[in-house]
Amino acid sequence: MTGNLLEPVCGQLPEELTQKIVSAGRVRIERIVSRGHTSPPGFWYDQQQREWVAVLAGRARLRFADDDRMLEMGPGDHVLIEAHRRHRVEWTDPQQDTVWLAVFF
Repeated sequence: MTGNLLEPVCGQLPEELTQKIVSAGRVRIERIVSRGHTSPPGFWYDQQQREWVAVLAGRARLRFADDDRMLEMGPGDHVLIEAHRRHRVEWTDPQQDTVWLAVFF
């Protein structure tokens, strides 16, 4: 399997685009493309697995339920989110695609 993680998404992007790159056992790798997408009001991710996520292109802001600060992310930034650490996407750049690489394990 081959591809390009930075391949542009043409046209409208009414919903965040999630593409599974590969999965094996309890490990899953996804490419996520956001264009101004955020978590719905009041929604918090509360995942069963750890998630390591990196921003490859664009900009984003994450918020964690246990921390009042916002985590600003740009190209090259990454974070490990422990299982059940509630978090949400507060902002992604509406003017350009934010490309994430997410590894769930």
